[in-house]
Amino acid sequence: MSLLFTHAYYLSDDPKEQKIMKPYPPLGLLYVSGYLKSKNIANDVFDTTFSSQKEQLDFIAEKNPKVICIYTNLMTKIEVIKLIKILKSETFGFPKIILGGPDVTYNIANYLKAGADFLVIGEGEETTFELYDAIMANAAFHQVDGIAFLENNQIIQTTARTKFKELDELPLPNREAINMHNYLETWKTNHGQSSMTISTQRGCPYTCKWCSTAVYGQSYRRRPANQVAEEMKMLKEQYNPDALWFVDDVFTVSHKWLIAFRDEVLKQDAVIPFECITRAERLNEEILQLLKDIGCFRIWIGAESGSQTIIDAMDRRVDVNQVKKIIQDTNAMGIETGTFIMLGYPGETEEDITETIQYLKDANPTLYTITVAYPIKGTSLYDEIESKITSQPEWETSTDRDIDFERTYSRKYYKYAVSKVVNEVEFHKTISKTSLKALKLKTKSILATGLMKLNK
Repeated sequence: MSLLFTHAYYLSDDPKEQKIMKPYPPLGLLYVSGYLKSKNIANDVFDTTFSSQKEQLDFIAEKNPKVICIYTNLMTKIEVIKLIKILKSETFGFPKIILGGPDVTYNIANYLKAGADFLVIGEGEETTFELYDAIMANAAFHQVDGIAFLENNQIIQTTARTKFKELDELPLPNREAINMHNYLETWKTNHGQSSMTISTQRGCPYTCKWCSTAVYGQSYRRRPANQVAEEMKMLKEQYNPDALWFVDDVFTVSHKWLIAFRDEVLKQDAVIPFECITRAERLNEEILQLLKDIGCFRIWIGAESGSQTIIDAMDRRVDVNQVKKIIQDTNAMGIETGTFIMLGYPGETEEDITETIQYLKDANPTLYTITVAYPIKGTSLYDEIESKITSQPEWETSTDRDIDFERTYSRKYYKYAVSKVVNEVEFHKTISKTSLKALKLKTKSILATGLMKLNK
């Protein structure tokens, strides 16, 4: 075949994920592969998750494709660039390299300089189809919307691609092209149950300053409820996963759609236990019951901070007390909860962190994750701190996570703040405050507090 899709995430090179072992397949890549397949363009997919770069290169050498489409994001960028440089050699016949994914939109010059022939800006299905046709026909590329390329050493960026308005026109992701058994078995072995991903919408209508909308934009487009239920039924019959993860940014944004979705899932006998992400103001008792009726076992409800001052600075447009209450209500309904916390946001003080600790204690989510804020290029947060950047390593060998900027306190301070938050909250959860576990947690919290003071 002349067309190959691949990426550059290698589980064997990710010590952190090797401890977690919750890998998911590259759903976006499989969507584009499925779209081209529906247009009668045969293509291969080489999924790197459970492979090495050597195995990937051996596969490419064997297939000798004329065009290679590579998905890139913040996490895989460094490996993608290494891969491009290897592929752009006589050994592999200088294939045309197309890059797509959220990281390309605001790094056009860098990726083209790194050796990519074309960048797909935004949604990839139609653009990749038209671009591939143009490459194979040796035609001009200027009429292909949504791409960037070099011509006479100048960057050419064509007209932006109009986004899909009706998502029912999208074929299902080409899951058959990869070994789904590897994912299901890895989950089952490490967690006792398997899990798969599914998407129902594109875009997000909200304006959180730290969040990237580089691919799907600030919009809300949704697949028909009956079509999603049909896909769930297919997954149930073909793969029989124990759980699903809805990858949508705000799963409950439309209550009208949810009601139709519940009816279709029950009618088609497509119930599979699932978890999702949403916002507190898009939940109420009726919606919680609806979700529970069709198998929802966990809801991730974003807050990002326990301080209303920081929430407002993020343009989250939500009341922290509303978030706290809906987490409590969800727990009471017998549905697990998760929440996300971000420390080190511009302007955050020790008082804000104290409020976040109290919020987590009061809300009592089943799970929570904590990150130290970092600016993704193209976001409002990046624009706000760009003039205050204090550390920005070489682009090809670093990611946006490595960028640092002027914060209220030092970057190290927030590293220890994460430790304090975790240990304080876990200490609060221990039944016996005099147990050995509780004493260890309190000791770690006290130590983290001291190190915070030293690194202010």
